[in-house]
Amino acid sequence: MPGKKSMIRFTLNGKAVEASVPSNMLLVEMIREHFGLTGTKVGCGMGECGACTVHLDGRPVNSCLILACQVDGRSVTTIEGLSPDGEPTKLQRAFVEEGAVQCGFCTPGMIMSAAALLEENPSPGEEEIREAISGNLCRCTGYVKIVKAVQRVSEKKE
Repeated sequence: MPGKKSMIRFTLNGKAVEASVPSNMLLVEMIREHFGLTGTKVGCGMGECGACTVHLDGRPVNSCLILACQVDGRSVTTIEGLSPDGEPTKLQRAFVEEGAVQCGFCTPGMIMSAAALLEENPSPGEEEIREAISGNLCRCTGYVKIVKAVQRVSEKKE
């Protein structure tokens, strides 16, 4: 039924929230429209570009492929949730310092994928980094600076 709405309750960036959403609303739409968190980008809408990457229960997912009602009772972290105090994280600073941001469209999704990798493996090798960001497309940087930014942070972790 197109008009049917569901009340969902979940954790968004560490805070308990709720929303009444249509059954066909995508997670990316809810994040942007209901909660005003526009760091999560709408790219291809088919799970190919990674611009909409968020963490769902700590794992990176394409939010354009998840229905909003599927996050009921779960935890979602967006790019805004990585630095709840407003200060850039080490990874975000490394992206800037290494010149890994150009147009910036892919940056939030790229950072979310890299952050998930670093959480799981604090000292990844280059191939592991490339694999972790392989679902994120960038048309500007050629990936070299993005990989260097992730390496910069991983080298600092002991």
